[in-house]
Amino acid sequence: MASADLPQTASDRVASDRDTERPQAVSGRAGDDRATKKGRVLILAGSDSGGGAGIQADIKAVTMLGGFAATAITAITVQNTLGVHGVYPIPLDVIEAQAKAVLDDIGADALKTGMLGSVEVVETVAGLIDYANGVPAVVDPVMIAKGGSPLLEDRAVEAVRRLMIPRAALLTPNAPEAEALTGLTVADLDGQRRAGEALLALGAKAVLMKGGHVPGDTVVDLLLTADGETVLESERIDTRHTHGTGCTLASACAAGIAKGLPLPVAVAEAWAYVAEAIRRAPGLGGGHGPLDHGWPVRE
Repeated sequence: MASADLPQTASDRVASDRDTERPQAVSGRAGDDRATKKGRVLILAGSDSGGGAGIQADIKAVTMLGGFAATAITAITVQNTLGVHGVYPIPLDVIEAQAKAVLDDIGADALKTGMLGSVEVVETVAGLIDYANGVPAVVDPVMIAKGGSPLLEDRAVEAVRRLMIPRAALLTPNAPEAEALTGLTVADLDGQRRAGEALLALGAKAVLMKGGHVPGDTVVDLLLTADGETVLESERIDTRHTHGTGCTLASACAAGIAKGLPLPVAVAEAWAYVAEAIRRAPGLGGGHGPLDHGWPVRE
């Protein structure tokens, strides 16, 4: 059974190498209103036709946490709870045009990246982070779908390491992703800590090391920054309905950052939201089912 890496209840939480021209007047978004956080999140990620992960999960999470979600779709996937049955990349110029259309008009208070797929898309998205000119980016280094299908070319891992990690205000890897990015074994809390510190050394401003893939009855996640670490610990939730937890958590964190919350508070709020979404999963499909992203509207 797949297991979640989030607390069961809200009470469990602990409080480029690519050159891109940008308009001179834009300071990370439309106009220069950096002092006013409006909750705007631009999501650069792939579409999940099943609705449980990807752009669809991202939009739901940002909206439920009081943000405004805009998107630049990087790929179309043919996907349901049983797996990924096809991947259709979006042309690079279309990815770029989507993002610039949002940034030049609506603006953004945070960026969130998900499925990138190839070296070329990684390079394009890294350039767009630069184009946003200081807007904090939550980087979810998506590599493999819940059902095991690869979502990032092997040769693109180095591009993520070189281009995305140094641009990440918050990096949110699970254990296998952290292993791929650092070459370190992540099999326990010490491994999580070592990998997180290595990712900070590669340039990430903060790292949320997710512990769902680490064995044990207790799941421990670590939020690491230059100032220290925050331990987030909970009993493991035994369920197969965890499709999209990584996408949802990263976007929920981005929503908090976009609203101007301090990073530890944004992460704690995201944890509580995703934990309850897992607990209330509707049980859809015959495989790894989706979360209940809309639970707050039924409170």
